[in-house]
This record gives sequence, C-alpha cells and structure tokens, in this order.
Amino acid sequence: MKNLDKPTVKNRGIYLLPNLFTTAGLFSGFYAVIASMNGHFESAAVAVFVAMLCDGLDGRVARLTNTQSEFGAEYDSMADMVSFGMAPALIAYNWALSDLGKVGWLAAFIYCAGAALRLARFNTQVGVADKRYFQGLASPAAAAVIAGSVWAGNQYQIAPQSISYLFTLLTAMTGLLMVSNFRYHSFKEVDWRGKVNFIVMLLVVGVFVVISVEPALVLCAIFYLYALSGPVITIRSVRKLKVAHVVGDDEDTYELEQPNETASEQDKPEENSDSSPESADKK
Repeated sequence: MKNLDKPTVKNRGIYLLPNLFTTAGLFSGFYAVIASMNGHFESAAVAVFVAMLCDGLDGRVARLTNTQSEFGAEYDSMADMVSFGMAPALIAYNWALSDLGKVGWLAAFIYCAGAALRLARFNTQVGVADKRYFQGLASPAAAAVIAGSVWAGNQYQIAPQSISYLFTLLTAMTGLLMVSNFRYHSFKEVDWRGKVNFIVMLLVVGVFVVISVEPALVLCAIFYLYALSGPVITIRSVRKLKVAHVVGDDEDTYELEQPNETASEQDKPEENSDSSPESADKK
C-alpha cells in the first residue's frame, strides 16, 4: 500500500542545456581570475567577455526549450557573482591596484560589494520592475568596463603604475554605479524576432567589422558610453534631481516628463530565466 502522506517530488533532476551555458560562464570567470594571477591580463579580460556571452545565452536557451527552474536561477546568480563580481575586482587589483596598498584593495572591494548588492537587489525585484530600464549599472556591463579598460591598457602597453590612481577611481565609481538608482536602457523593448530592413543588416555587419578591427578599444568605448548613459538618462527624465534619484530607496520618487513612465530595474539583458533573474548583477 502506498504511503499517501509522503509528498512526491517531481522533476528532481537538473536541466542540462541552459546550465551548461551557466557553467561555461562560471568557468570563464574563474579562468579570468587565474589568468590575472599569472599576469595574462589580456586573456583574463577576454574571458570576462566570454562569460558575458554565456550569461546572455543561458536565459534565452532556457526560454526557448522551456527549461526554466529555481535551481537554474540560483545557480546563475552565484555564477554571476564570480564572473562579474569577484573576477573583475581581482583583475583590476592584480593589474593596477596592488601597489597602492589599502587604497587599492579597498577600491576592488567596493566594486565586489557593489556587484553583490546589485545582484541581491535585482533578485528581490524580479517581476515588479520596469523591464525597459535597469536600476543601476548591470553587473555584466560593469565587468565589461573594467575588463575592457585592462584589455585596452594591456594591448596599448600602458604602464599600470602610471594610471593606478585613475584606475582606482574608475573601479570604485563603477562599483557605486551598480548600486545607484541611475536608469539604464535594458533594450528589452526591442523586438529581436521581428523583421528588419536590409540596411539594418548591413549596419550590423558594419558593427562587427569595426569591432573586429580594434576589439579592445571599441568594446571599451562602447561600455564606457553605456556606463555614462545612466546619469544622462536620469537627469533628462526628471523635473528636479533628488538624492533618491541617485542612491537609496527610489520608489515613487521619479517626477517624469511623461506621467506614464515609471522608473525601476531589471538586471542584465535577458538574464538566465532558467537561470535568472547581475545576466544585470548578467545581474
């Protein structure tokens, strides 16, 4: 006779395909740390961008194959903390901040803590945030700012010691942007499945060509501009800038030019829905 009081657990297994991409992103983040410790900063920076690619794919794969799960969401969040929190902080420290003593590792810690808080805040706002915007700089974009700077600096043979204080400021400010209330476009309103004009496809090809010519410089410039876009969007969208628009609890504080527009956040573009909520901690 079956024990009717014993609850049955369905789907005890783990979906393989989306979590393979999450694992690949986690591996890339871990490899970035190891590479930076061995002085291979260009490889470390590239690994962070590979982690970003994997983080963008795992959620889409989960939705396409209908393999979303709570396990995947938690796993993705943990992987994002490694790839977009710990890895960029350690790359920055090993490249330019280690000679500054406490100032250097404190700047790296500010970035790391900002990524953790960014991911935690995102996880608590899933389902209630305005999908058009991120609240604060998404963690993958923040990681790209750090990794792109190191990649470009290493490629153009810039001595880290000569810009150590400037890079300290950049690292700390990037961490603070993640926990700010500045609004960043998520690009989730774009219909990626819709048809486009042939000219648009030519422009896409042109973008890939430009990036391939100088990937370090172009990617660094793109993410610098994106990081700066948040303050610009926020200042232009409110009638009067308040402290709550910059930092703190910003619920119902936006006085927008368009009454129907609301401020809020979602983390990274299309973060792993099997996986996500950083893919801004990702994330």
